[in-house]
Amino acid sequence: MQPTRSAIIVIGLIVFALVPLLSGFTGNSAIEGLATRIVIYAIAAVSLDLIIGYGALVSFGHAMFFGLGGYVVGIIAYHTNMGEPLFGWDGSNAALVVWPIALIVCAALAVVVSWLALKTAGVQFIMITLAFAQMVFFILVSLQTYGGDDGLLIDERNTLPLIDIGNGTTFYYLCLLLLVLWTMFCTMIVNSRFGLVFQALRQSERRAVNLGVRPLNFRMAAFVISALGTGLAGILWANYALFVTPDMAAWSKSGEFMAIVVLGGLGTLIGPIAGAAVFIILEQVLSGWTEHWMIVMGPILTLIALFGQQGMLGRLLGNRHG
Repeated sequence: MQPTRSAIIVIGLIVFALVPLLSGFTGNSAIEGLATRIVIYAIAAVSLDLIIGYGALVSFGHAMFFGLGGYVVGIIAYHTNMGEPLFGWDGSNAALVVWPIALIVCAALAVVVSWLALKTAGVQFIMITLAFAQMVFFILVSLQTYGGDDGLLIDERNTLPLIDIGNGTTFYYLCLLLLVLWTMFCTMIVNSRFGLVFQALRQSERRAVNLGVRPLNFRMAAFVISALGTGLAGILWANYALFVTPDMAAWSKSGEFMAIVVLGGLGTLIGPIAGAAVFIILEQVLSGWTEHWMIVMGPILTLIALFGQQGMLGRLLGNRHG
């Protein structure tokens, strides 16, 4: 690992670890809440960077997995609390039961989407992922039993053995731990034989095929892994906000994730974490000034993209597209 990369990781971990202490010292609990949002969005951004930064698979519909993961948590919670069986199942509030179910649903959708989308490339791939995301969005809007366009409230967070994630600080550290583990897992994938072949397909698919590689298998696997990470972020968001809405699966949310990845640095995995921090902090600050904060955010992101084409940390971390 490069010394610069190691230093950035250590500094970042220290900063994130100290957030609850800073929040308690200042008496401002909003700091911890803001950091929790950053960490959750960072998990989604790292997942998206895995396929965009290393495989050039530009998915403009990854928010569908974010929304789906959150809604599975919300729907199971609704049936559990209302005492209404779901497909004959009484439901559960245990994270070790609910979260795997949500991830399996996200993986199943990812298999279908990737199998169809990866038969195309370029703009067609982008449009198919966007089309599926819009389908998921409108399906969620049509679920009137679960709030329709207004969304669905969740009474309480899921439960974990020996860990009280109902406590905000504990939940924050759980999210941070999952971000660290997920980023380590994605880094391991990138540096594995699978990851090297996946990157080779981006550089020259014809040469890889001539060496006996089946592009569809590798790209589908990477897409599903990326979807699982984004679904995990949706699960955590549902538990953090205790509220899910169809907007979680909207194309605009996919655009936010993509902007975060580009802002932090494509093909770095660590960069999108910094991108998530900057994006959400800017959103928080600007929205406090004006309700039309996107008018200000747009030019800022454009300037960063123009003058820092490798993202904030792309050059320092060794951007794969440098």
